[in-house]
Amino acid sequence: MTEQNHPWQTVCPATDLVPGRFIEFRLKQKAREPEGMPLTGFVFLDGSEPKAYLNLCPHLGIELNWMPGKFMDADNLFIQCSTHGALFKPGTGECIAGPCQGDALTALDVRQNGDQIEIRLED
Repeated sequence: MTEQNHPWQTVCPATDLVPGRFIEFRLKQKAREPEGMPLTGFVFLDGSEPKAYLNLCPHLGIELNWMPGKFMDADNLFIQCSTHGALFKPGTGECIAGPCQGDALTALDVRQNGDQIEIRLED
């Protein structure tokens, strides 16, 4: 697919992206299955590097967080699915524990463009 099919989308000012904060957003693209379903994602800093994923657990396709902006486990080490407790490495999205072990979160391309953070679905 080309960049025209998956254009960059501004999600927040770069100054909003601070350690420990997760910023949620709705993608302009819709899900293929179920067709037309809105897609949401989140962006955060992994160390000093911005990372972004679709907000979908690979196990059942449900949103990961139980409250807005709350994605990490109690020890603040892993992204956690609030429904089944699956744990994901923040840097890679790889599931290391839970019913979807071996799967991974869907990564989004993320970049800083001027003073804005932008994302897009990977090709």
